[in-house]
Amino acid sequence: MAAEVTLRRFELSDVDAMMAWASDPEVAAFCRWEPYESTAPLLAYLRDTVLPHPWFRAICVAGAVVGAVSVSPTAERCRGELGYLLARAHWGKGVATAAVRRALRAVLAGAEVEGLARVEALVDMDNPASQRVAEKAGFRREGVLRRHYWHKGRARDMVIYSFLATDPLPECE
Repeated sequence: MAAEVTLRRFELSDVDAMMAWASDPEVAAFCRWEPYESTAPLLAYLRDTVLPHPWFRAICVAGAVVGAVSVSPTAERCRGELGYLLARAHWGKGVATAAVRRALRAVLAGAEVEGLARVEALVDMDNPASQRVAEKAGFRREGVLRRHYWHKGRARDMVIYSFLATDPLPECE
């Protein structure tokens, strides 16, 4: 990986950079949403969901926004759910792994999310690249949740990963 991966809060002005990957059917394949076809609904999502979110960050490479990583609260305050996605041009280069490691350090070591004891990642069984990201970032595979999630017309098996606040924090490259 040549350029440093950094995380920062999103801004409304990031909508065009987001559109580059949010409109890509391959990026959206394992996401809950369909590829965006115009910036207006993406701008609304950015304004209404991303900006007020407690921990939703832009993944940047050489200052350019190339993806997103989030840790979302769950019904159990000690748990957060990790989500990440990346522009296709950056797949397979260690960018997602570096971003997830940075996110873990921020939310667990930086006390940005009070009371967080566990970060979970639920990864589609048919997404081995995302499973590798979780594993390389230091998450422990706990098992498969069979037919756990209704996604784009069918029930999907999900691999559940966890990272505990007591686990050694991963090094950031």
